[in-house]
Amino acid sequence: MRIHIATDHAGLDFSTQLQHHLAAQGHEVVDHGPIEYDPVDDYPAFCIRAAQAVVRDQAAGIDTLGAVFGGSGNGEQIAANKVRGVRAALVWNMATAELAREHNDANVIAIGARQHTFDEAVAFIDRFVATPFSDEERHARRIAQLAAFENDGSLLPDPRAAIRGGEDVDAFDPEAG
Repeated sequence: MRIHIATDHAGLDFSTQLQHHLAAQGHEVVDHGPIEYDPVDDYPAFCIRAAQAVVRDQAAGIDTLGAVFGGSGNGEQIAANKVRGVRAALVWNMATAELAREHNDANVIAIGARQHTFDEAVAFIDRFVATPFSDEERHARRIAQLAAFENDGSLLPDPRAAIRGGEDVDAFDPEAG
């Protein structure tokens, strides 16, 4: 499998170790992160490039996933999710690593390199990579809804609209009870 990775300064040491680990498992690793330590570098471009490569490879039929990480993993997940076709999941334990793939068909994992030991993070990535999408209808249906919104802004009808006379109301009305 090809695995695109990206980080910023917060995960640079982790990235180097991870590349060796994944390559030893037989994966092709493509690094989109920095090539040297810079304490003020910015993660968005690194993570977006990795996410774009995942989408491009998957569209070409290449078995591919991505891993982005930084201090918390939050910003890296947000950056990756800006790329159309990416479903990046912030993972913090084995269950979230597995469910991200099994239920959400996530194609990018985001991890906080400062939140976990190297061994923990590698275990999350290994589980993520090894877990297939379940292909259950309910999960496929939900992923299709996300893709539809991403592509054209469409959503399922708001069930509250009929109650409010056809209005599509998103705000909470404290007087309504």
